[in-house]
Amino acid sequence: MFRFAYPVVLVLLIAVLGWVFLMLRRKPSGLTCSMASRLKDLNDTNSPVLIRMPMIMRAGCLILLVIAAARPQFYNVSRDIRSPGVDIILCLDTSGSMQAMDFQLGDKPVTRLTAVKKVVNDFIKKRETDRIGLVVFGDEAFTQSPLTMDKGLLLGLVEKMETGMAGDRTAIGSAIAISGKRLKDLKAKSKILILLTDGRNNIGDITPEQAADAVRTLGIRIYTIGVGGTGPAPFKVNTFFGTRIIHQDVDLDENTLRKVAQIGEGRYFRAADSEELSQVYDIIDKQEKTEVKVKEFFHFRELYLYFLIPGLILLLLEIISRATFLRIIP
Repeated sequence: MFRFAYPVVLVLLIAVLGWVFLMLRRKPSGLTCSMASRLKDLNDTNSPVLIRMPMIMRAGCLILLVIAAARPQFYNVSRDIRSPGVDIILCLDTSGSMQAMDFQLGDKPVTRLTAVKKVVNDFIKKRETDRIGLVVFGDEAFTQSPLTMDKGLLLGLVEKMETGMAGDRTAIGSAIAISGKRLKDLKAKSKILILLTDGRNNIGDITPEQAADAVRTLGIRIYTIGVGGTGPAPFKVNTFFGTRIIHQDVDLDENTLRKVAQIGEGRYFRAADSEELSQVYDIIDKQEKTEVKVKEFFHFRELYLYFLIPGLILLLLEIISRATFLRIIP
């Protein structure tokens, strides 16, 4: 649909049209001199349109600028929809240890984060009626996306996640606290926090247990997922002799993750491969559904440039014409 963001500006068109009317009624400027009949031969044309061309271009310029100032837009009508669903925050670890290559997609070894991104993508696509938000953490925790039903936005953000984007250490307590903050003011009956990590809390001012206690008082259920197999994990590193694979221990703190899930009245999962990681789907599907009222908004497409640029071109043409082939004596 089409609209003007500032329709009151269009009132200026009345002033522009009034100016055009007065200019059309006014006689063209001229000089009084003797032997005027001799000057007639110097006139290239008697066309009244050509004589008034600068004024016509000025009027067109003003009209286009007024329309541009009113901000013409194409837009879609926003609407309220009611959809049964769960409010879910996906809290994902992007610390340096997520570079471990002990997961596989098909026959290809991939990093833990790559496998998580694939599983999370599938999860988001299946949760059509749920509002989902995204929090990532490392040294710090921050919100990648607030709760939304825009699955395209979420999928794009998940695809852009990289290891180390929030730092190389693991602030599990801060991540739980930030996730709870995103869910606390919502009135949905079912609010779920899904925490995924492959390490232990080693930075931050709040412990995971303290954060879980605070979050649970807000009515938020917490599920935790420990990612990675047992034993040293393979890492790809660049050396002077090229890329090599080395094995390092990754310190997964399962006891803390179990405590957090217990405090949050959820469940702890150990995911050593993609299939185990996807088990969380079954748990979420069993959660209580609640009717969520969602306001859908659509982006406006601004059209003012289609009027502003032609208006400026007309102004430039008027200036050029007055200075060249349509020279006018003031």
